[in-house]
Amino acid sequence: MQTILVVDDDAGIREVVCFALRKAGYNTVAAEDGAQALEKFAAERPALIVLDILMPELEGTEVCRRIRASETGRSTPIVFLSSKDDEVDRIVGLELGGDDYLSKPFSPRELVARVRAILRRSGPPAGEPATAPARLRHGRLALDGDQYKAFWDDQELVLTLTEFGILKTLLARPGKVCRREHLMDHAYELHKVVSDRTIDSHVRRVRAKFAALGVDPIETMHGIGYKLGPCT
Repeated sequence: MQTILVVDDDAGIREVVCFALRKAGYNTVAAEDGAQALEKFAAERPALIVLDILMPELEGTEVCRRIRASETGRSTPIVFLSSKDDEVDRIVGLELGGDDYLSKPFSPRELVARVRAILRRSGPPAGEPATAPARLRHGRLALDGDQYKAFWDDQELVLTLTEFGILKTLLARPGKVCRREHLMDHAYELHKVVSDRTIDSHVRRVRAKFAALGVDPIETMHGIGYKLGPCT
């Protein structure tokens, strides 16, 4: 049973979210502020974090930043919650490494669906046999679909699940333009809730991680989408 860390300073929201996730078959651990969230993350090593943005002690964006900076939290999926339905806040959360974003009020059923979709990309459910490892390569870039890891030569690019999904979609058709709609269809299971700006934010994060290695194999086709270059 996978453990989900639910972080929100509203006790009512924590109770509703935890109940919905437990009903869906997940174990839950709750935290009421950012400081407690970091403590419980270190102790529980959850499979995913549902993280409110506006909280006392530490805001969710700072919690996300610290978790992403840690060895154990670099790729842990994070779903942001916020009472602010502002696209700027959504983009900031995704730029920091969030995998998804829900504005309050939200449907617990929709939250569970998004959590399930994200975790499904991280591996098969308990009791279901794993498929054969999928190794994709294009020039100096290699993706390990079994371990959800990406490598440029022998250097690993630490990606979130969503970032990995986008890069895998681009790698499946190197040199060909992937429209944003195609990335939504193939990198997200719930693509109906993804906007063009969300795709752009995730792609910027992937490119920033390539830039740290001194390369930039992703090409922007303005007004259309993206494509993966030769990776040489």
